[in-house]
Amino acid sequence: MAAAETEVVSPLIVDTAPDTSCAAATSVAAAVAAAAAGNRSQAQVSKAALAAKLMSLSGVFAVHKPKGPTSAELLNRLKEKLLAEAGMPSPEWNKRQKKTLKIGHGGTLDSAAQGVLVVGIGRGTKMLTSMLSGSKRYIAIGELGKATDTLDSTGKITEEKPYDKITQEDIEGILQKFTGNIMQVPPLYSALKKDGQRLSTLMKRGGAVEPRPARLVTVHSVSLLKFQPPFFTLDVECGGGFYIRSLVNDIGKELSSCASVLELTRTKQGPFTLEEHALREDRWTIDDIAQSLEHCTCLMPEELASKKSKSEKTSDQVLSCEYVALRETKREDDAIKAL
Repeated sequence: MAAAETEVVSPLIVDTAPDTSCAAATSVAAAVAAAAAGNRSQAQVSKAALAAKLMSLSGVFAVHKPKGPTSAELLNRLKEKLLAEAGMPSPEWNKRQKKTLKIGHGGTLDSAAQGVLVVGIGRGTKMLTSMLSGSKRYIAIGELGKATDTLDSTGKITEEKPYDKITQEDIEGILQKFTGNIMQVPPLYSALKKDGQRLSTLMKRGGAVEPRPARLVTVHSVSLLKFQPPFFTLDVECGGGFYIRSLVNDIGKELSSCASVLELTRTKQGPFTLEEHALREDRWTIDDIAQSLEHCTCLMPEELASKKSKSEKTSDQVLSCEYVALRETKREDDAIKAL
């Protein structure tokens, strides 16, 4: 009988197991789907919050420009990274929707140069004009005995002269001539414009470009840091509109030789320094820039800081962004219930 009872009971257990397993599987699937929907909704809310935060950024900060890209190319790269982080569509789409992210730079750096590039975002773009006339500081490495059409290492060699008799004392002795308010002729390859086009663009096209007349510029200080012929290193602090390439070229002429810029680094622009304030590309994030804007507000002159725009983010904007994400979540929850 024991064996018979076992035979009777055993099928009952086998029959009920599939029903329990199916219910459990359905429950697990629903839970997994709900969790996935929750994760998607959280991601949507997070992206919406980032987008709102990005569009609310306003002020001036600094980035580190490496050698290679132009200032404009670097700015486009920065803008693309920020839009991608916020999950926003292409700049073209945003422009059509009148949601353009305003961003600009104050003070072009040559593509071969590196260092501090001041950037304005939001209403901070209106503050950039003041940065153009502010004090700047550079470390420049010049090369004696070689002149180029661009006045730096990127150009074609136009002249070569001996430099073997030039001493450190010779260079230090003439630097006083290039200090204070002096007259300087801008390079032909420059961002200055003629008939709406940059002189550098006209030169590259082979067009005839007349040299610009000498103009008054200011050099606050210039000192020789190192001299290893044919190379010499200068530390220069100057005002707006000053060209280091022209300075090095003029120093070469003053020494009865010629010279061009081998390397150029901008270490300071206005209150922004390369070591303390310039964000490298790995820190081009919405949060890092927001923190930098907050920190840099105290660096700006009082009259500019007082004009700094308050945050443009409103509770309505945030609620609107969150509503879109939550509405998507509701639709997904409804779909799960239907299953």
